Amino acid sequence: MIRIIFKELKNHAPYTFMGALIGILIAVLLKNISESITFKLFYVFHPLHVLLGAFITTSMYKLHKKDANILKIILIGFIGSVGVATLSDSILPFIGETILHFPHRELHLGFIEKWYIVNPIAILGILLAIKKPFTKLPHSLHIFISTSASLMHIMMSITALVMTIPLYFAIVFLLFLSVWLPCCFSDIVLPLLFISDKKIKYCSCRKL
Repeated sequence: MIRIIFKELKNHAPYTFMGALIGILIAVLLKNISESITFKLFYVFHPLHVLLGAFITTSMYKLHKKDANILKIILIGFIGSVGVATLSDSILPFIGETILHFPHRELHLGFIEKWYIVNPIAILGILLAIKKPFTKLPHSLHIFISTSASLMHIMMSITALVMTIPLYFAIVFLLFLSVWLPCCFSDIVLPLLFISDKKIKYCSCRKL
């Protein structure tokens, strides 16, 4: 299990780093947009991240545990999507924003703030995976959506801030950490914690 986890972290790292660099390019291009627009964009990418996370996590578990209890499937899918996406898109960026003293930092918890969007879309992803589980999805898509959600949360906190080169490097590092560990945990580690047979046959990070 430990070997599998480290292997998947290694596989995820290059995609995540490229996603963080692309995120910075987006930040440069959109550095003058208002906080209200980045707020709206956050609630485009965050629900998409929840949907994708719910589908992948539920699919991973169901494909390895064909006799799984439906309530356990829903619970794992919900934690692996809402819980992990909240950590990746909101909590970790907010911690970084606080450390860096960004002027407009504020924690946005989608499952509370926009519960009527985020929670139902998680259930939709779970139900789709129960009906037709599938994990061979482009990992670059997951990275792009997750990075975009984290970036929008960060950009809300830096409105009107004069950006410097060291600050951009700090944001790259923050984006990398915010996406790398949570995505690997939801896609791989969480489902396997509830499976007795740890042999992986499916993985969302195999293809670009």
